[in-house]
Amino acid sequence: MKLPFASPQNNIKQQQQVTSGGGGNRYEPKSVLDHHNNSAVFNEDQLPLDHGMIHQFEEWDSLMKELGLHDDPHHHSTKSTFPLDLPDLPPIHTELNNPVPVFHSQFENLNPNLNALDFMKNDEDEDDEDSDNNNDINNNGFEFVDELIRIAECFETRSIQLAQVILARLNNRLRSPTGKPLQRAAYYFKQALQSLLTGPTQLTHSSSSSDIIQSIKAYKAFSNVSPIPMFSDFTANQSMLEAVDGGMIVHVIDFDIGLGGHLASFMKSIVEKAEFRKVHPPAVRITAVVPEQYETESKLIRDNLWQFARGLKLRFDIDFVSFRTFEYLSFKSVKFIEGEKTAVLLNSTVFHRIGTGFISDMRRVSPDVIVCVDGDGTMGSEQPSLFRQTVIDGLEFYSTVLESLEAANVGGDWMRKIEMFVLHPKISAMVEASGRQAPSWREVFGRAGMRAVEMSQFAEFQAECLLRKVQVRGFHVVKRHAEMVLCWHDRPLVSTSAWRF
Repeated sequence: MKLPFASPQNNIKQQQQVTSGGGGNRYEPKSVLDHHNNSAVFNEDQLPLDHGMIHQFEEWDSLMKELGLHDDPHHHSTKSTFPLDLPDLPPIHTELNNPVPVFHSQFENLNPNLNALDFMKNDEDEDDEDSDNNNDINNNGFEFVDELIRIAECFETRSIQLAQVILARLNNRLRSPTGKPLQRAAYYFKQALQSLLTGPTQLTHSSSSSDIIQSIKAYKAFSNVSPIPMFSDFTANQSMLEAVDGGMIVHVIDFDIGLGGHLASFMKSIVEKAEFRKVHPPAVRITAVVPEQYETESKLIRDNLWQFARGLKLRFDIDFVSFRTFEYLSFKSVKFIEGEKTAVLLNSTVFHRIGTGFISDMRRVSPDVIVCVDGDGTMGSEQPSLFRQTVIDGLEFYSTVLESLEAANVGGDWMRKIEMFVLHPKISAMVEASGRQAPSWREVFGRAGMRAVEMSQFAEFQAECLLRKVQVRGFHVVKRHAEMVLCWHDRPLVSTSAWRF
């Protein structure tokens, strides 16, 4: 690929040699996963406190306009139940009257070995009066949890007939995603386990246009009421921005592109920083490594990011490489340009999809930064990724996410949409991935000679601003070694870390 540089000294056509990480092989299917958005960030000494948060959702609105998905401003059916006035979804700008400190030098009461069943008992004590008539629950309140774990154990022992018998019984107890957060999370895990028996799963077929539209709207709602996607997108973007600063060509190899909202924010940050310095912005290249079945989403993102880049007057290109192709060719499937600054963006779930062998190949690519976002419910657990442990960890994680959404006072209709189009696909992916063994990604990074890089003080400062703007108490950020972790009370939800060779 050649980029249309205007100035002679930057003319890629004549002066830059295009290299491929080991060969001319290249694959360009069109696909993408789910999406988020992020906030713009800049030099700490030059910008006011809230500048990095002002445009939190403008990139969303730009993409939604191009999609033709802006909601009807005269539609007010959700206003009585949703305090943030969805579906118009304004940015969150309300300060807490007495904001509590959000940084801690260590995990104060956080027990990394917290037993999921202990958590379930605590949940029972708090919500004992809240029962679901659709569920046949015995006196201990959590028979469905025991049965889910038994089904998971059946997968490990290949006792498929027994799993089907237990699932049939569980279908009568968990008929719908209603009740307390733990019950609703259990329902989605039951559905995910059942899909492995009956197939095909949601991950093995293309999404309909209606599903894509609903997913976009649901994720926009999720991003407005929860700091989880904002935190992961912002911290990842900030780490990449700092690493590629000063480059004439910036190349992001993204293994979790979603619907591209975080990249729109990244591009806008690059342009605004260049404008502040009164220089030309660098060219931005994106290589997205994606599932091959998401052809529709990929075309959507390609078109919209191109239009967004044109609006910014930013030199831009995007390529797609399928997981299957990357699994065989590794970085030989990615095209590189001599002299570009490269950032690799990983999600911890990718190692269950394509293995960890490509990490050793990454040294030859020599990226300026490798950013890993860990928010799949296991938080880099050193334990084997077995079905049983996946169900236990996942129930705790997703019931915690649902609990935090309830604390945000999300209306019932939007809560169901977030569960169905955002959380359910992630649960399905988590369960399916548990059948593929993979070592801890931190262990793999260490063996490959990678070292963690401390997150900047500015990233910490902006994370503090972000949480102060969230209208829900209970979230806080802790620093653990070189990573930043977002917690709901004492339970970690997502962490971001930066690495280099």
